[in-house]
Amino acid sequence: MIKILTITGNKPNELNISSEKDKRISYIKEAIRKKIISFIEDGLEWIIITGQLGIELWAAEVVCELKEKYSVKLGIFPPFLEYSSRWPEHYQEKLEQILLEADFSQSLYNQPYKGPYQFSNKDNWLLQKTDACLIIGDEEYPGSVKFFLEKAKNAAESDHYQIFWITPFDLEEIVKEEAELKLLDIDH
Repeated sequence: MIKILTITGNKPNELNISSEKDKRISYIKEAIRKKIISFIEDGLEWIIITGQLGIELWAAEVVCELKEKYSVKLGIFPPFLEYSSRWPEHYQEKLEQILLEADFSQSLYNQPYKGPYQFSNKDNWLLQKTDACLIIGDEEYPGSVKFFLEKAKNAAESDHYQIFWITPFDLEEIVKEEAELKLLDIDH
């Protein structure tokens, strides 16, 4: 049974998304919402993320919405202090808002960025603290998720760790479903 799940995926620039108004974000969020609900129905209690730009922040927004209806908790663990300091201001504000809505948040290192080991240790920590991960992306072209994915695959081979995916194909299916729903609305 999966009690604690981490969610990760690509950053907006890796998805060629340059605006929060990009329609693809709504499809990504819908795919995440459906997957999370199925995990909740099977006993999921916590979702923990690091608050990374893109998939993680969008997933956190979905979790905050779902918390109104489901008993799921959100934990945010940035790898170090001032994690978002180099981000565009609107993303910094989004992370601050999500931190306010989270059930728990704490930096893994109580200091600003010191080196890449902080990211590597963050991945190790997530794998130790969770039962499974949900990766939104393409396994053949993982982008910045590749380091986490390699460690997750090792954990899955030697442990009871599970890796779940939302792939580009899954997202295409969401787009088709949404288009069909719009057609049904027009017909009525």
